[in-house]
Amino acid sequence: MARYTGPKTKIARKFGEPIFGPDKNFERKNHPPGQHGLAKKRKKASEYGIQLKEKQKVKSTYGLLERQFRNFYDKASRMKGRKGENLLFLLESRLDNIVYRMGIAPTRAAARQLVTHSHIMLNNDICNIPSALVKPGDLVGVRERSKNLEVVQNNISRSGSKYPWIEWDAHLVGGKFLNYPDRTEIPELINEQLIVELYSK
Repeated sequence: MARYTGPKTKIARKFGEPIFGPDKNFERKNHPPGQHGLAKKRKKASEYGIQLKEKQKVKSTYGLLERQFRNFYDKASRMKGRKGENLLFLLESRLDNIVYRMGIAPTRAAARQLVTHSHIMLNNDICNIPSALVKPGDLVGVRERSKNLEVVQNNISRSGSKYPWIEWDAHLVGGKFLNYPDRTEIPELINEQLIVELYSK
């Protein structure tokens, strides 16, 4: 299955929350998409349906395909601790997500593009793999010749990283991944236990 490239607002409306960030179109039409989205009486979702929707929401939020997501879950299952929280920690440590959290890119999709176009460095080496896992202590930044890109300058001028698990250096246009975030620090509204229950069936 190919990666979805259609309207982001349509996906956000499907889940009933702006999962891709502030969205004026979502605020204007925050009901389910489709001709009858506003008026149609939808039957009560089953337990499986609720769990599946939560998984699809997290996949869409982080921009993953089904096999990628399953691989992350399997890896989280082999780690010590709670599976659901481990899954979120792994997703948060993806290189494209770190670039987004640092404020170098306005969205995860934009961050993914910067990475694949070789504008991002991981530990002083160019890395063009968005799914590369960043470890505590690793350095992430924009390569020297890409620092003057308009898209980079526009974003870092508006905001640097505002997350406690990332140390941002505006002068270097990069920062350090200090540690995996505490579960309470991840701002997205995610019920990871529903995903664990779905895969446990």
